[in-house]
Amino acid sequence: MTTSPFLHPKGAIMKRRDWDGYIASLIGDSGTCVPGLAVLAYAGGREVYRFAGGVRRMAGAQTWPMTEDSRFRMASVSKMFTVFTIMQLAEAGKLSLDEDVSEYLGFRLRHPSYPDVPITLRSLASHTSGLRDGKVYSIPPSVGVRAFFRPGSPYWEGGAHFAPAGQMPGIYFTYCNLNYGLLGTVIEAVTGQRFDQYQKTHILKDLDCRADYVPGNLEAPEFARLGTIYRKQDRQGRWEEKGPWQGIMDDFGGVQPPRETLSLQNPYAQDVCQTYDLAGYQPGTNATIFSPQGGLRLSLEELGHVLAMLLHDGRYAGRQVLRPASFQAMFSPQWTYDGHNGDTCGQTLLTYGLGEFFVDGRGPARCCRTKAIDLWGHTGQAFGLLSGLFIRPGTGSGFAYVMNGEALAEDDDPRSAGQFSRNYIWEEKVMDGLCRLIDGL
Repeated sequence: MTTSPFLHPKGAIMKRRDWDGYIASLIGDSGTCVPGLAVLAYAGGREVYRFAGGVRRMAGAQTWPMTEDSRFRMASVSKMFTVFTIMQLAEAGKLSLDEDVSEYLGFRLRHPSYPDVPITLRSLASHTSGLRDGKVYSIPPSVGVRAFFRPGSPYWEGGAHFAPAGQMPGIYFTYCNLNYGLLGTVIEAVTGQRFDQYQKTHILKDLDCRADYVPGNLEAPEFARLGTIYRKQDRQGRWEEKGPWQGIMDDFGGVQPPRETLSLQNPYAQDVCQTYDLAGYQPGTNATIFSPQGGLRLSLEELGHVLAMLLHDGRYAGRQVLRPASFQAMFSPQWTYDGHNGDTCGQTLLTYGLGEFFVDGRGPARCCRTKAIDLWGHTGQAFGLLSGLFIRPGTGSGFAYVMNGEALAEDDDPRSAGQFSRNYIWEEKVMDGLCRLIDGL
């Protein structure tokens, strides 16, 4: 770990204790502070800074500290791992990004308004499939994913999983978590293995990640490091900033769930998040149960392994995990906003690749207050957790972060808005600091 000074944007010298103080100032019990926060930064292809503070779990007056190896449901940063797996399978010739996804799912999937336009793996991974989330995008293991698209099914939701006419697949972008549930199902269909199990023996093993999508299946030491995601929101939905933190996700009280059981993970329909036994699940029918879009329990330490791979042309620990050509595809625009061809999520998503998006350092979602710094990567946001992993292409620099709670309501509380960007204030403060840190090295 470096002890050399860092350059302050105004020319002053910022030493490690200054950065420690800045990051620590974001941790607290109210306002825009978070209960726990961990960050990691790379520059010149090597780790230069890490910090962890606050708490990962609390039970009454007892707390457990946030550490670099604390494990959390990492939300949409998980999408990277799903695409990593897709690219590995493409490299092996087991699938094609431009193949009709129907060939893998075992049923014909078409948008009703565009019956002649195939939905491809590429369009799923780039959110240009013409599919939409609806209220529910994780369904019980006994139900096949076809149920989302079959009129009369309990999961049809009046056709909510299809875009309105005029939003053509392959052209129009709308961020859709269901896309990744289908990608996970394709992975199962191609490999013949459960999504979570295949990842553990391939991409997660390749990156020395002891992660899992099923909390009950974590090894005991890893479960002991599992953190809870919190909000200052009571069971009736009321936000109480000065009230106690409420465990929203993975609040197990230190007692590990039974093996081979998993709860549905629908952030906007938590009333349907029942627990199911995975015995008898048939791979290739419904990987949404594992939440390929957001359900991976990762640590900041393991995100550092990903950074190392991304910054070294797909190599990690002497292994070629992914070929450079796969990264070129992932970090190349598959869709760019032209003023009419997509939903930009409040101008935060203007260019999307495959499981990654581009942040224009001069654009509305810029991450640094004082300088234009272009980034590629992905954020995670669900149940109160905020995470991110980004690289600065061509510089050997990047960063990752995870914070496990919110005391304010996103969007509904004006304090949640960024001060110089369209990002939330929590992301803005963390990423601004990390951008300034890596830029000064």
